[in-house]
Amino acid sequence: MTTQPSTNQQPLHRLDRLVGTWDVTGPTSSGRVRYEWADDALVQHIDLVSDGERTAGVEHIRYDAASDRLRSRYVGTDGETLDYVYDLSGDVLTIWFGDVGSPARFTGTFSPDGNRNVGRWEWPGGGYESTMTRHTG
Repeated sequence: MTTQPSTNQQPLHRLDRLVGTWDVTGPTSSGRVRYEWADDALVQHIDLVSDGERTAGVEHIRYDAASDRLRSRYVGTDGETLDYVYDLSGDVLTIWFGDVGSPARFTGTFSPDGNRNVGRWEWPGGGYESTMTRHTG
């Protein structure tokens, strides 16, 4: 059941533009992600192939009042758990691995119509380009 977040989760509305299904492409990756509201969280369902390896899992994004941050936990089908912090300032989406200021992060910019986000995942010694396009069919 999809619901809007409760009052204590209202800062999550900064991420409203992510709601929907997105096709993800890059030089070594492809797949689909879907964001939806559910029980005081923005939930992302992930199904990607990167460098020939499938990555699938679910991420729950919530507002953490103590840190005033949008924090998430990703749980993959292989049992891995990863923590992230989201920020959307204007048209720029930043997702840090771990915490704000981490050298491992995604930075991408939304198109004026909000149907495309072009950016890059990067970490010390590596990274890759990634484009999300809103799925319309």
